[in-house]
Amino acid sequence: MLGTLLIGFFVAVLVVQAYINAEFKNDHVETEVGDQAGVPLAIRGGGPIINTTGGQESTSRLPDRTIALTFDDGPDPEWTPKILKVLRDNDAHGTFFVVGSQVARNPEMTKKIVDDGNELGVHTFTHPNMQRLAPWRRQLELSQTQVAIARATGVKTNLARFPYSSKNAAIDDVNWGLVKEAGKHGYLVVVNDLDSEDWQRPGADKIVAGSTPAGDSSAVILFHDAGGERSQTVAALAKFIPMMKARGYRFTTVTEGLNLSIAEQAANAGNDRAENATAITALPLNPDAPKHDEWRGLALIWTVRLADGLVTVIATLFVVVGLLTIGRTALLLLLATRHARQRRKPNWSWGPPVTEPVSVIVPAYNEKEGIEAAVRSLATGDYPEIEVVVVDDGSTDGTADLVERMGLPNVRVVRVPNGGKPNALNTGVALARHDLIVTVDGDTIFEDDSIRRLVQPFADPSVGAVAGNVKVGNRASMVALWQHIEYVIGFNLDRRLYETMNCMPTVPGAIGAFRREALAQVGGVSDETLAEDTDVTMAMCRAGWRVVYEENAKAWTEAPTTLEQLYRQRYRWSYGTMQAMWKHRQSIFDSGPSGRFGRVGLPFLALFGVALPMLAPVVDIMLIYGLVFWELSETLVAWLGMLTLQMFTAAVAFRFDRESLRPLLRLPLQQFAYRQLMYLVLLQSATTAMTGGRLRWHKLNRAGLVARTPAPDPIGPGGNVAPAVDQWPPIQPDWTPAPRTPTGRAVAPPVVPTQAMPYEYFPDELPHAGSPPAGGSGPVRAG
Repeated sequence: MLGTLLIGFFVAVLVVQAYINAEFKNDHVETEVGDQAGVPLAIRGGGPIINTTGGQESTSRLPDRTIALTFDDGPDPEWTPKILKVLRDNDAHGTFFVVGSQVARNPEMTKKIVDDGNELGVHTFTHPNMQRLAPWRRQLELSQTQVAIARATGVKTNLARFPYSSKNAAIDDVNWGLVKEAGKHGYLVVVNDLDSEDWQRPGADKIVAGSTPAGDSSAVILFHDAGGERSQTVAALAKFIPMMKARGYRFTTVTEGLNLSIAEQAANAGNDRAENATAITALPLNPDAPKHDEWRGLALIWTVRLADGLVTVIATLFVVVGLLTIGRTALLLLLATRHARQRRKPNWSWGPPVTEPVSVIVPAYNEKEGIEAAVRSLATGDYPEIEVVVVDDGSTDGTADLVERMGLPNVRVVRVPNGGKPNALNTGVALARHDLIVTVDGDTIFEDDSIRRLVQPFADPSVGAVAGNVKVGNRASMVALWQHIEYVIGFNLDRRLYETMNCMPTVPGAIGAFRREALAQVGGVSDETLAEDTDVTMAMCRAGWRVVYEENAKAWTEAPTTLEQLYRQRYRWSYGTMQAMWKHRQSIFDSGPSGRFGRVGLPFLALFGVALPMLAPVVDIMLIYGLVFWELSETLVAWLGMLTLQMFTAAVAFRFDRESLRPLLRLPLQQFAYRQLMYLVLLQSATTAMTGGRLRWHKLNRAGLVARTPAPDPIGPGGNVAPAVDQWPPIQPDWTPAPRTPTGRAVAPPVVPTQAMPYEYFPDELPHAGSPPAGGSGPVRAG
C-alpha cells in the first residue's frame, strides 16, 4: 500500500512538474498568417491595445512621444533585477508580461516589480502556443497566472499577451478568436508596435535601432527579461531610455499610456480623431486582487515548489545512482577480475589437499519434492568420507520417511520438534561427528565434486568459512531465468569482490562450509535474525576468520517460479539482512578485525545492498519522464548508457562463471522488473524494521529439480524411525574441539555481542526460518 501511494504521489507531482516546466522558446517563431477575412480592418490596422470586453471591438494607441517598455517571459532571478535597476536609474517604468510558473518560482522578484512602480500582465502559465490548446486549458493558463500574481504581489492585472504573438497585422481568424475569448474573461490583449529583436542577441546598438520609433510616434516596444541570456537587453536599455528622453519622449506602463490616451480623447472630443475612437473608462494600475485568489495562489506556489523540489531530488538521486553504479562496476572489474585471474593460474592452490572427513547438515522442513535428490547428490559425492545428517524440523509431509527409505549407509536422520532453521542447523552441528561442516538446503543438488572443492580452502588455517557457487537449476520460466542472471551477477561476482576486500557478508545456506571451531567461537547459528546465514558470517568476519569464495564448488537450487514467491523470498532475505546489519552495528566502533568489518563491510553492504537497489527505480522514473516530457534522444542515450554498463558487467560475470551469454538478451527486461520489485521489497523491509512489525515465514512451493521416486507404503508404528531429539544442545560428550589459534586473525578476538536492542523489537514470537506457515513451536534458544 505504501509503495502504491508513493508511486501515485510521484506520478502526480511529476505530471504537475511536466505541466509547469514547459521550455521557453522565441516569441517570434515565424508562422504563416492564416485567413484574415473575419478580422475587422480596424483591428488589423489599429493600435497595439485591443479591447474586446463587453462585446466591443476596438484598439488604442499611446499618445505621441510616449513609449511603453514591455518585457516578456519573466521574472528571471538573474536578468529581471538588472532591468529593474536600469529603469530605476532612469526614472522609468515598464510593463512585465510574466509567465505564471516563473511567478510561482520567483514570487519575491514579482513583488519587487510591483513595488518599483511597474505593471504586470499575463503571459500565460507555461508559455504554450494558445492556438493548440483546448478552451479549458487556455482559460487555465490565464487564471493560474492570475492567482500566482495575486499571492506573490496582492494585485491582479487586466492585461494579457499571448506567446508567439506580434503585431496587429499578423492577427488572423484563429488568433482573433483567441483575442475575443480573452476579452470575455475581462482582458485587454496587448501586442506591440516595435520589436527590439533582443531575443536574437544582435548587439546593443541594433537593439536600440530596432526599438526607436519614427518621428514623434508612440510605441509599445517588446523586450525580454528572461528566456535566455539578456545582457545585451540591459545594455541597450541603459542607452535607449536616456536617448529617447532627450528627444522629448516619456516612458509609461501600458495602462498609464492607455489612460493618457483616454484623457487626450476626452480633451479633444470635438475633433475627428475622437469621433473614430471608442471611449474607455480609465483603468487602475495594479488593482488589488481578491483574497480567495491569494489563497489559491498560495496552494499553487507550494505545488510548484514541491514539484520542482521533487524533480531536483530525483535528478540528484539519478546522478547518485549513476555514480554508485559506475563505482561498483569499477570495483568489480578491478578486484573481481583480479580474483578470477588469481584463482585460474595453473599453480594456484589453497595448500595441501584437504581430505579430512566432512559432515553435511541438511535442515529440512516439508522438502519432500527435492529431499531425495539432494541427499543422494550429497551422499554419493567423490569426497573420501562424507557424513550426511538430515535434521527434520517437524515436517508434516513425510520428508524424514523419504530419506530413511533411501537406505544410504552414510546418511542419518534426526527428528526435532519444529523450532526453526537455526535450531535445526545447531542440532545437526552438535550431532555431527566431524570438524568440517557443510550446510545445505533441502532443495539443493550438489555436483559430484562440489564437497571436495568446497572444503579445499580449509588448507589455509585462517579460513573459517567458505561460500560456494549457487546456480539456478530451474531456468525454464522467465522469473527463474531472471534469478539465474541475478545469481551470476549479483551474488557470485559480488562474492569475488567481497573476498578480495575481506568482508564477505553471507555464506549462502544452499552451499556453505564452516570449521566447527569457528562456529563454536561465534556461538553457533543465531536465531535472532531471519537471515541466519548472513548473521553467522558477519560474526565470523568480526571474530577474525577469513571467509572466502570457491567458484568451482557448485550447487543447483530451485528458485521461485512466480513473482509472488520471489517477492516473499526476497522480503525475508532483505529484512533478515537489515536485522543482521543492525545487530552488528557496534562493530563500526570496534578495533581489530571486528572494526575493519564494521567500517568496510557494513557501509559497503548498506550502500550497494540496500541503498542502490532502493534508488535504482529512479533510472526508470527518469526514463519514462524524459521520454514523455524531455528530449527523446538525450533520455535514450542516458538510459542506454546505464544499460550498456550493466550489460558489460553482466557479460564479465557470465564469462567468469563460464555461462552462456544468451540469457543476457533478457537483461533489459530483468533490470527494469527487478528494480521495481527490489524497491518494493526494501521499502517494505525497512518499514517492517522501523515499526517492529512481525514477518511471517512463507514456505515456497517446490516442484523438485528431478523427478521424485514413488513413495512406498507408510511405515507402521513399529517401523524404522530415526531417534527424536527434543532438547538443545544435544549431548555428545565424545567431541572436544582441539585448542588452536588460526593464523591471520587476532589471538584474542573481540566477543561478538548478542542482540543489543530489546527483544520487543524482534519479539520472541517472531517466526523463524523453517517455521511452518500455520505456527508450530516457538524458537528454541540456547541457554
